[in-house]
Amino acid sequence: MENKNIMDYETVELDDQENALVIIDQTKLPGKTEIIRLKTAQEMWDAIYLLQVRGAPAIGVAAAFGIYLLAKQIQAADYEAFYSEFKKQKEYLDSSRPTAVNLSWALNRMEKKVTDSKDKPVQEIKALLRKEAIAIKEEDIRVCRTIGEYGLSLVKPGDGILTHCNAGQLATSKYGTATAPIYLGEERGYHFHVFADETRPLLQGARLTAYELLSSGVDVTLICDNMAATVMKNGWVNAVFVGCDRVAANGDTANKIGTSSVAIAADYYHIPVYICAPTSTIDMNTATGAEIHIEERPAEEITEMWYKERMAPEGVKVFNPAFDVTDHNLIAGIVTEYGIATAPFEESFREIFARKEEAKGKIR
Repeated sequence: MENKNIMDYETVELDDQENALVIIDQTKLPGKTEIIRLKTAQEMWDAIYLLQVRGAPAIGVAAAFGIYLLAKQIQAADYEAFYSEFKKQKEYLDSSRPTAVNLSWALNRMEKKVTDSKDKPVQEIKALLRKEAIAIKEEDIRVCRTIGEYGLSLVKPGDGILTHCNAGQLATSKYGTATAPIYLGEERGYHFHVFADETRPLLQGARLTAYELLSSGVDVTLICDNMAATVMKNGWVNAVFVGCDRVAANGDTANKIGTSSVAIAADYYHIPVYICAPTSTIDMNTATGAEIHIEERPAEEITEMWYKERMAPEGVKVFNPAFDVTDHNLIAGIVTEYGIATAPFEESFREIFARKEEAKGKIR
């Protein structure tokens, strides 16, 4: 165990025998690699809310495994009673993080498996839920690798890449989204120079992105968020790659707070910004970023979480939104597993989803 690299661990895993959702507690990284086993709905809800598991794709996978395990424990023998309890558990898990669309996407997909199987015995429905949850994880790995291939086509060997927050392996099942081009490039000798924003207030860039890239041998330099414009001005950045938690139909994207500032600076210095987003993150029912609900988190994350002593005066007001919305006009492309969407995004998304449907037809 001592010789294991952080990249050797599964971000989200199912232990069916022990009825446990197994995750790395990301709030303890990089100081300690602690694997935790979640068995109750409360434990799963807390893990998602407290960011023990985080990153849109990883949250989706965790939710799929979680709702399967909770469904497995439902004692009801008839469909109506089973579905009623399933629905309660699903809605409870769905309330843990409102901005990350992959949470509701995965849970809705699992619910559809239940409603499509209402004529089947409850035990068979449970088996189908297990199969669907595993499929969601396997798809996540394929999606991330494909996003990496498309993203890699946008840069060249030796480029400087800036990223914000963590859209790496720790945010997905493997490869990450925004880091997938970096990992694939590393495998192929591209030797990128990566700048990782620290990402206040929860420091996902410092604790997670810098940690996993360094562990993988990537040339990574950690910077504070307010240094991004300086490294851009110095000519050290050729492209910005970030992930996101929700994409609106017009191409506005919600990502970790500070992403919008990065995009504004990049626009000023004529550096392209690419959002790496699985199609499951694109919400065509949300017209613009103005309609995306932004979660506000506890004040303690800013005033005292990372300090030995409180660093802000008692009683000061704190505004702590978890995300901001980057305007579609600042985005050069949205990299999905079915191609790169460009402006006008709504039209581009229609083409992307048409390709997705075509691919589904071929698989069938």
